[in-house]
Amino acid sequence: MRYVLASGSPRRRELLTKIIPEFEVIPATGEENPTSSDPAELVKELSFQKASEIFHKILTDRAQSLIVIGSDTVVSYNRKVLGKPKDRDDAARMIRDLSGNTHSVFTGVTVFYQIDGQVDHFTFYEETKVIVEVMSEEEILSYVAKGESDDKAGAYGVQGLFAIFIKGIEGDYYNVVGLPVARLYKELKSKGLLCESC
Repeated sequence: MRYVLASGSPRRRELLTKIIPEFEVIPATGEENPTSSDPAELVKELSFQKASEIFHKILTDRAQSLIVIGSDTVVSYNRKVLGKPKDRDDAARMIRDLSGNTHSVFTGVTVFYQIDGQVDHFTFYEETKVIVEVMSEEEILSYVAKGESDDKAGAYGVQGLFAIFIKGIEGDYYNVVGLPVARLYKELKSKGLLCESC
C-alpha cells in the first residue's frame, strides 16, 4: 500500500509514524475554500479539500493501492475560530482570550483511498477541551516574543513552551498537537486500510 500525508506539518508527520511507519509527504497547496464557520464542519471541509487534492493529483493507476490522509486543526473559543495569528500583536490578543478560560481544539481528518480499483473516502473530527491557567500580561508577552506562537492555530503549541500554562485537558492530547492518533488508527483498521506486515 502507498500511504501519503497531505500535510507539511512536522507534528502530524511525527504522529502518523505511530500508526504507519513509512509514508510519503505531499502537502496540499490548493486555496482553502471553506463554506462553514462552525469549527467541527470547518475542519472536516478543510481536511477533505487537502486529501482530495492530493489523492486526485497523484492517482494514475487504477490498480494502485493508494491511501491519502488530510488533516486540519483549529482552535475555537466562544464559538469563534482562532486561526494562525497575523502577527505577534494578534497572537497576544488570542492568548489573552485563552488565559484563564477553557477552549476547544478541533481536528478534522479525511482519508481518500483506492483498494482493488474502488475509490472511497471517509471524514471525521475530534474535539478536545483545553483549560489554560490565568496568565499575567508579562507572561503573555514573554511567550509571544519567543516566536512559538507565530505559525500555530490559536497562537500556541501544547507540546512546546506553552505547556506550563496548560491546567488540564479533556479528551485526546494528540488531537491538540494536530492528529487524533487513536481515532485514526481505529478508523483505518476497521476499513482494512492498515498493512499489518509493513
